[in-house]
Amino acid sequence: MLTAALTIGGLGLLAGLGLGVASKLFYVYIDPKILEVEAALPGANCGGCGMAGCGQAAAAMVMGTLPPNACVGGGPEVAQRVAALLGMEVGLKEPEIALPGCKFGLDRADLKYQYEGVRDCRAALLLGGGAKECHVGCLGLGTCVAACPFGALTMNASGLPVVDSALCTGCGACERVCPKHIIHLSSRSRRLEHLYLDNECTAPCQRACPAEIRIPEYIQAIAREDYRGAVEIIKENNPFPLVCGRICPHPCEFECRRNLVDEAVNINHLKRFVADFEMVAGEHITPPNAPDTGKHVAIVGGGAEGLTAAYALARLGHRPTVYEAQPELGGLLRTVIADYRLPMSVLDFEIEGILKTGVTARTGVKMGRDFSLESLFREGNHAVVIAAGGWDSMILREKDQPEEIIPGNLLLLPLTVALMKGSALSFSKDAHVVLVGDSRGILDMARTLIRRGIRNVSVVSRKTRDSLEQSGLDIASAETSGVRFHFGAVPTGLLGLGDRLEHLEVMDVKTEEPDVSPTTRPVLAPDSERLLKADRVITAIARYPELIFVPEEPSEEEEASADKPIRWRTLDAYKEPSPKGQIGLFDPASVSDYKAAVEAIGGGRRLARAVHLYLTGHPVRWPEHAIRTDSQILNVSQVFGVDPVPRSQPQELPPQERLHRWTEDEEEPGLTREMALAEAQRCLNCGLICYYHRREAADL
Repeated sequence: MLTAALTIGGLGLLAGLGLGVASKLFYVYIDPKILEVEAALPGANCGGCGMAGCGQAAAAMVMGTLPPNACVGGGPEVAQRVAALLGMEVGLKEPEIALPGCKFGLDRADLKYQYEGVRDCRAALLLGGGAKECHVGCLGLGTCVAACPFGALTMNASGLPVVDSALCTGCGACERVCPKHIIHLSSRSRRLEHLYLDNECTAPCQRACPAEIRIPEYIQAIAREDYRGAVEIIKENNPFPLVCGRICPHPCEFECRRNLVDEAVNINHLKRFVADFEMVAGEHITPPNAPDTGKHVAIVGGGAEGLTAAYALARLGHRPTVYEAQPELGGLLRTVIADYRLPMSVLDFEIEGILKTGVTARTGVKMGRDFSLESLFREGNHAVVIAAGGWDSMILREKDQPEEIIPGNLLLLPLTVALMKGSALSFSKDAHVVLVGDSRGILDMARTLIRRGIRNVSVVSRKTRDSLEQSGLDIASAETSGVRFHFGAVPTGLLGLGDRLEHLEVMDVKTEEPDVSPTTRPVLAPDSERLLKADRVITAIARYPELIFVPEEPSEEEEASADKPIRWRTLDAYKEPSPKGQIGLFDPASVSDYKAAVEAIGGGRRLARAVHLYLTGHPVRWPEHAIRTDSQILNVSQVFGVDPVPRSQPQELPPQERLHRWTEDEEEPGLTREMALAEAQRCLNCGLICYYHRREAADL
């Protein structure tokens, strides 16, 4: 008995010692903060935040890798409680919902695959390769529906996911499981800053539109007689539908697939029809703005581009102010287009709608005379955008001296004309002058400056010395006179202090020559950045490039104070995608010379996109799959099952009557309601290679 008791006691003692040692060896410390956050979460373990459960989500929130408002099932109250535990605040956030990116399901696919036993899109993609010919087509097996923890997704009769916006929380579960990446989170702001990609479903008319309006969507809204919805779709990207409906050259119609059958859909007049509906109603229909960011942006130039940039920035939640040298906003839209084509009452209504989105305007003020770059920063602006226009705009402004809208920057042609008329140079003989270009005019100006006593003159050319000499330029003679050259280099930035330009940033380009063939373009050489001292920069371009200026943080040696000049630099604007990327500050992809208002509108939206990315802490660059001039996009060269249908076209006034209508009465009438509905029914609602056959028109 005693032996048994001692044995049992000894075993208990050994077990206790073992457990004590194990507790020390395998002790797991749990942060009390994680336990507090987990207790604040609903405990549903739904996975909507992307984590395996609420415990894992709480740990990620405490570590800072997951925001306190990531719990989509808990709502704003849970977000506030978690934020308070973490010592943070939760602000307003624009709602996001899932957006499917495929228009045609399996029932309309020309090429189908049979899947036996496999009912998961990811497995089906690995096993069979796809559900139809289009590489961005939906597989239709409903994996996204199964992944949605809130029942916001269903599959329709065509085999496409349908989103219930009232139930969708924007958790992103469907986006994460879709192997084709055709369903993704979206919001009005995301759509505004989105650029068309070569791996998504777009119609030919969309890709041809410089403003990137979702054309098939607004036409389908017109077909449903949802005119308000059509206006909202257009105005997500283009704040000037009334203007474009009257003067746009409509490149979209040249790409319309109905051209393969009869005539293009009258896209532009459909836009004008719903825009006129808005104006006649007397109500400005504008998509709502994102939550206020508190960021201020100054835009120099109140034409189509500047106003569009301001409109887009206001929609993205920022606070833009437009500075215009003329007494009224509108730029060339107001000054050079005949009233019978664009009545001023129409333009005024459009501009009034832009201002109502939160855009502030100051007219009759000119940069360099009434305000400066530094004064704009001192007023609290976080960025300054230059959209001052080209020669066509410059002739409307003062011409006594070459304009210096951008600090330290002059255009070659106005400076040449001014010197020929006997004007004196506006800079001292000790100034460091850098000329950018590779033309004979640049070389002549460099030598002229040397003859006028300027001691520090240099030329930056992206071409090599041999290439310039082969084109007939006497480089050796210019060097003998005192001109210094930087061959194979391009400007990439301007840096200054206060109202003065101080440096021109340049980078070398690789050895390939841009003039070997029309399609060959140089690329920047890495790790070749350097600064050239520059008080003046003279460029051989027809207009100032659209530039974005941002303030720089003062260095350790400099202390920020109210009485010290502000240091600034330029930011890449990225307004046009070129085949091999934007090369340099004055690259043709940077210096836009718009042929139509709709191109300036598209440029303004992309300018706003660049500013928005900077202000929100994201890298300013083109998306990897952004459509470029050399992109290969899936398309079709013929259509089947589409019957010819006459195009609806408003009747024009007879020539003898037009001669007497140089008034605000318009020369060309718009579509009637009956004509607009008939024309909207002609739209094939195209995707990459898919389109509605005529026999399916009743399904629109």
